[in-house]
Amino acid sequence: MRVNDRVVCDAEFPVRQGIDRIEIDGHASSQAARLVVMLYKPRGLVTTVKDEQDRDTVYRCFAGAGLPWLAPVGRLDKASEGLLLFTNDPIWAAAITDPECGQRKTYHVQVDRLPDAALLASLESGVTIGAELLAVHSARCLRSGVKHAWLEIILTEGRNRHIRRLLAALGVSVLRLVRVAVGDLRLGDLRKGQWRVLAAHEVDAAAVPAARELGAAEVLAAREL
Repeated sequence: MRVNDRVVCDAEFPVRQGIDRIEIDGHASSQAARLVVMLYKPRGLVTTVKDEQDRDTVYRCFAGAGLPWLAPVGRLDKASEGLLLFTNDPIWAAAITDPECGQRKTYHVQVDRLPDAALLASLESGVTIGAELLAVHSARCLRSGVKHAWLEIILTEGRNRHIRRLLAALGVSVLRLVRVAVGDLRLGDLRKGQWRVLAAHEVDAAAVPAARELGAAEVLAAREL
């Protein structure tokens, strides 16, 4: 395979649709249609193609579906579940995941205590762990039982085990963590392990806020030159 007249042997080499020239056996490759899939990731699966410890991966959910190669857009750790996106369009994925865009991600988190106003305020103000400040965009209590409660937490950036590390620093244990939305894309009626292809209008709408922010950033950068 050649990408922009350069020989490439890596089948997972990233390319830019509509920009890079791709040739296979001397013939120009036609551009694949953009595809975005939403999966309800179950707990216990890792977000990778192949795991060095031979653990089950999220791609098990697509077995036998005949889908083309799709890369995860962001990730969820093994113990977490919920909305995970996959696409063959790296430009769309970059727009969704760019931390500068502040794309909101909504989580429902079951914790081992009943939250008070002080805990919710601490989540929003943040905690410094090492040299890293971890905070959430917003936090509220969804419902409470006798000993446990469910929180709704919104992030505009996602660092490694962000919510779990922040709650642990505040002395709170996570019993269950479910990502229910990325921007306006919501899990809806999907059940664990189920997936669906997003309609074109959903894909375009999801990228609009991110693209708007990216465009503004590019204008500012141009003005500084």
